[in-house]
Amino acid sequence: MILYHCMSARSFRALWMLEELGLPCDLRMLPFPPRVLKREYLETNPLGTIPLLIDGDSRLTESAAICQYLAVRHSPRALNVEPDEAGFADYLNFLHFGEATLTFPQTLLLRYGQFEPPERRHPQVVDDYGKWFLARLRTLEPRLEASPFLAAGRFTAADVSVGYALMLAEVLKLSPRFTPAIAAYWQRLSQRPAFLSALQVQKRAALAQGVPTGSSAA
Repeated sequence: MILYHCMSARSFRALWMLEELGLPCDLRMLPFPPRVLKREYLETNPLGTIPLLIDGDSRLTESAAICQYLAVRHSPRALNVEPDEAGFADYLNFLHFGEATLTFPQTLLLRYGQFEPPERRHPQVVDDYGKWFLARLRTLEPRLEASPFLAAGRFTAADVSVGYALMLAEVLKLSPRFTPAIAAYWQRLSQRPAFLSALQVQKRAALAQGVPTGSSAA
C-alpha cells in the first residue's frame, strides 16, 4: 500500500490504522498544503488533498473511509464491528462523526486563525467554531463515562477517527477545555503503542524525505 501523508494531518488517521494493524506501507510525505507546495501531486490526486491511499486498484481519499476499509479488510471483529454485532450502528455513527462533525469546525479554526493572511483572519469565527466543536464533543461524555471506548466495548476504527479530532484539538489548544471523561479518553488513546509509533514513523519519513516536521494540522 502507498499512503500520501502530511505531518499530523487528516491522513494521520490512515497511518495510525496501519500501525494498529501492523501493516507496512510506502509512506510518501508531502508539504502542506500539497496542492500549492507540491503541484505535481495533482497528477496523482487531482483533488490535491491528503490522504490518498493506494492499495492495488483501490484508491481512497477520505480518511474515515480509509479507516473503515482497512478495518473491514484486515481486522474483522476487532477494529471493525460487524453488522451482526451489538454496537454496529454506534460504530458507523462515531466513525463518521469524527470527521464530518468534529474535524469540520476545526478546519475553520485553522483557516481563520492561522492559515489566512493576517488581514483575513477572523477571531469571531475562531471563537464561535471552537465553542461549536466543544459542544458537539460533549455529546460523547455519557458514553465515555460508561465505557472506555465508543462502540462494541472495545477499541475500533471509530476511536481512531474521533481520536484524530482530539489530537487536532490539542494542536488548537482546545484540550484544556475537555470535560473529564473526554480528557481521560484522549489520555488512553494518546498512550496507545500504535499511536506513539505513528508519530515516530511520520517524523522519520519526513526527515528522510526532506519535508518539514512541524504539524500540518488538517
